[in-house]
Amino acid sequence: MIKPAILATLTLALAFFALSARAADPAAGKKQYDATCIACHGPGGIAVAPIYPNLNGQKEQYLVTQLKAFRDGSRQNPIMEPMAKNLSDTEIADLSAFLAQLNPK
Repeated sequence: MIKPAILATLTLALAFFALSARAADPAAGKKQYDATCIACHGPGGIAVAPIYPNLNGQKEQYLVTQLKAFRDGSRQNPIMEPMAKNLSDTEIADLSAFLAQLNPK
């Protein structure tokens, strides 16, 4: 049986973690996307040229993983590496949330 003091500590720690976790903000992601990504990946995530992928409707976690891989160099691409290099985890989460909510065409 768990002692009440330990249970209280665990409950408090979980509550603090839940309050400190920040949900991704699709509106902030759209703002970031419109400032940088739209030039290649196009309005609404539909690419402007066949060499760029469509991003609309991609799964959020997939986008997070790929952007972090570009950022840390584990996925190499001469165009995307410098674009992702300075993105924070928050910006990556916001961009990914924005793109994931778009409907694929």
